[in-house]
Amino acid sequence: MRKNKVQHKQSFIQGIKSSRALYLLLLPSFIIFLLFTYYPMYGVIIAFKDFSPAQGILGSPWVGFKNFIQYFNSYQFWPTIRNTIVISLYTIVVTFPLPVFLALMCNQIRARRFKKFFQVSTYLPHFISTVVMCGMIILFLSPSTGIIAKLAGLFGFTLPNLMGSASAFPSIYVWTEAWQHVGWDSILYIATLSAIDPTLYEAATMDGASKWKRMIHIDVPALLPTATIMFILRMGSVMSVGFEKIYLLQNTLYSSTSEIISTYVYKMGLVSNQYSLSSAIGLFNNVINLVLLLLVNYTSKKLSDTSLIWKGNENSREKQ
Repeated sequence: MRKNKVQHKQSFIQGIKSSRALYLLLLPSFIIFLLFTYYPMYGVIIAFKDFSPAQGILGSPWVGFKNFIQYFNSYQFWPTIRNTIVISLYTIVVTFPLPVFLALMCNQIRARRFKKFFQVSTYLPHFISTVVMCGMIILFLSPSTGIIAKLAGLFGFTLPNLMGSASAFPSIYVWTEAWQHVGWDSILYIATLSAIDPTLYEAATMDGASKWKRMIHIDVPALLPTATIMFILRMGSVMSVGFEKIYLLQNTLYSSTSEIISTYVYKMGLVSNQYSLSSAIGLFNNVINLVLLLLVNYTSKKLSDTSLIWKGNENSREKQ
């Protein structure tokens, strides 16, 4: 055992020496993460304190779990949890499979010019800023002057006030999110499909397989590992719904379905100056995300042997 440890240590040192140029390239990124990501994390302790800007983070008195209990007992606890989960799961159900379908469809297009035009046209909405996108949504869905209301009027229909309907807000958010990002999210899947060996298609064609069968038996299995990893990452951010878009679209008419954890944290922290309470809510949110990420990753590893954790150590042990 001791001999193996010495050998592992020597091989580790040799690996660093042989790849020192790569580690030097990684050094700036490591320093940036250390200074701007990990170092500020000590500020999370204000979730357990009665923070006062005058006393500072370390000088403020400890209050334990008081801030967490205050949030759990508040009237906004269940509504914010429910709205966050509903909007997030709705977003995953709609926006996760659509890029896969779009990539499969693009892979079947043989006309190169049309394929490039189609891909670029689906990518472009991703580069529209959130502020502009929210303005477009409000203008388009206006019941009096919106373009959708005018088109509905041509066919004799009257468009209801969707921007004033609490039940319509999740659908407005999710489907506009899908329209904006589905093309950009499909890039990874398109790249995966382009890496498939063309001889597989040739062999399948010679065996008499149709386009549908080639897609099912070649394209879909090739996409499964990538889709699994992306699904794990998406499930790890279930409690993190896009703050900017929801906050910009929010109004008093549908606040009952649009008040999520991130907007509530903003209002408690920056608007009401309750920094400790907002930090406690944010920490609670991140812990749930971490638990979900580990749970989905563990389940995926058990069911499909695909996970986010590198399996190099396990493979080396199996070889030994």
